Amino acid sequence: MVFHSPRKRGQCRRVLASCLAAVSLGGAASVAIAQDSLSQASIEAQQAQAELQERIDNADDATREALEQLRQANQQADRLESYNTELAPIVANQAKRIDAQQQALAQISVTREALPGEMRDMVTQLRTMIEADMPFLRDERLARVDDLERMLASDETSQADKLQRIFSVWRTELDYGRQMDQWSGPLSGAQSRASSEGSQYAREVDYLRVGRTGWYYVTPDNHAGGVWSVANGEWEALDSDQIDEVRRGIRIARDQSAPALLHLPASLTVEDTRSVTEGQS
Repeated sequence: MVFHSPRKRGQCRRVLASCLAAVSLGGAASVAIAQDSLSQASIEAQQAQAELQERIDNADDATREALEQLRQANQQADRLESYNTELAPIVANQAKRIDAQQQALAQISVTREALPGEMRDMVTQLRTMIEADMPFLRDERLARVDDLERMLASDETSQADKLQRIFSVWRTELDYGRQMDQWSGPLSGAQSRASSEGSQYAREVDYLRVGRTGWYYVTPDNHAGGVWSVANGEWEALDSDQIDEVRRGIRIARDQSAPALLHLPASLTVEDTRSVTEGQS
């Protein structure tokens, strides 16, 4: 026969209740940990979303800026193309004149008497063109004209050699309109107030010439730079981004960098004829 003690049954109940309480507390703790994990994951997801949105906004700003730069470059290219179109007949006429004079050489026996006057006219026209052009390397270019004038006054050089030297100088001047060049030298020419503030103490600057459409300089420390204004006859200041573009152009001219489009103001002011036509309509 087995006898059950009431005390033992009470102890069993208390042990069972304690176990149930422990199980309940463990379940609640697991739920709390899961909720904390979900909250942390939600915060991290929100942060990732915010970072992604910021990158998207920055990309949109960069895209708009690039599109604006492209629009400005296209406008400048259109103006320069219009200017080149206007300049083409002049260059063609000069080429025809040179061809005509070369043909005249074939009949030197017939035109011998007229040749000295023709050569004198060619040298005079050369000097006039240089004096009216942008003053890049002006002393050097005028010195070549001075040499030609002294040569014409000398009897030690044959007529054929004189004409050949005149053609050579003319070809050099025509090539200036088709080439990019760079050199270093003292800063010369009048400067606007904004341009002189940063470069008045520079003894030597680096020059960049892009055909006959742009002439620029930057100081060796890149603190100042200018573009020659044909309309005003003086240097006008460049901003820091344009100074960097001039430096890039100098590297291109030195064959230290691949050719690229330079975002720089032109020395020549080319009127947009389309805008004028729209304004008159």
